[in-house]
Amino acid sequence: MRVARGQLTLDELSTQVAQLRRGPVEFRYEPRGAATVVVFHGGHMRAGLTLGEEVFADGGCSVLAVSRPGYGRTPLTAGASPAAFADTTAELCTHLGIDAVTAAVGASAGGPTAVAMAAYHPDLVQRLILQSSVGPLPWPDRRTSVGARLVFAPGTEGMTWAAVHALVRLAPDLGLRLLLRDLTVLPVRDMLAALQPEHRARLVGLFSRMRSGHGFVLDLQALRTPTTLAHMAARICRPTLIIASRKDAAVPFPHAEALSSAIPGAELMESQADGHFVWFGRDWPSIAERIRVFLTRPETKPQLLRRPSE
Repeated sequence: MRVARGQLTLDELSTQVAQLRRGPVEFRYEPRGAATVVVFHGGHMRAGLTLGEEVFADGGCSVLAVSRPGYGRTPLTAGASPAAFADTTAELCTHLGIDAVTAAVGASAGGPTAVAMAAYHPDLVQRLILQSSVGPLPWPDRRTSVGARLVFAPGTEGMTWAAVHALVRLAPDLGLRLLLRDLTVLPVRDMLAALQPEHRARLVGLFSRMRSGHGFVLDLQALRTPTTLAHMAARICRPTLIIASRKDAAVPFPHAEALSSAIPGAELMESQADGHFVWFGRDWPSIAERIRVFLTRPETKPQLLRRPSE
């Protein structure tokens, strides 16, 4: 299996590509200490971008961020379903010499892949952290799904993001108002007024670099069967921490409640963030401390269950 190094740009962190059995997988591995977390970011993100990883880095954890299928340089063949890509990620861990994952971390549309990692690889994954994660409920709503299939289709997403990138760079306040209005149940002006300047700048930076590739349309297809996610969640035998905000309009709070009900012994922590981005909530420091404590808890011995045929 070969590993190719990516080029470091002004906009992204350096990534690599591993040649695995299903083909290439893009990843970013930042070794620090013995504890390793595997991060599955949400829609329109890839391994070269970061969001919410500081809590793990500050805790001395090594971070393995993976571009999910269709994003960055990871093709769809790497795993069309969360379960399939969880298998690919487990192979990547073996390839990198990682024999224990302190936590699989899933955000938004990346949450189901983290759930699959914990469900089907409990001998590798010791804990599960879900942040604003899609749960075992229908997602997204019909209006969002139809619109997303038009503007984020592989043939149009390049033009869509070129327009977004130009907007947030030339008129950042207007760009944020347009982009955040579907991510909060509050009037978007209230959400923007409460944003700290560094968080505003972070969002502008993220939106100016996001792309969808083939990934977001795959997310819409792969996550339209909530019963599959419910079955995976019920299999989890590792400690689980779920973080979500009631003001999130992108992935409504009932998704977190459904995950909490489905995963045995899961802890649900309500964020006071004004929308989908829980990392920018005023209570994030206390949530980050909760995460650090959660990561140091003694692991439980997994009860290995036979995996059903898919």
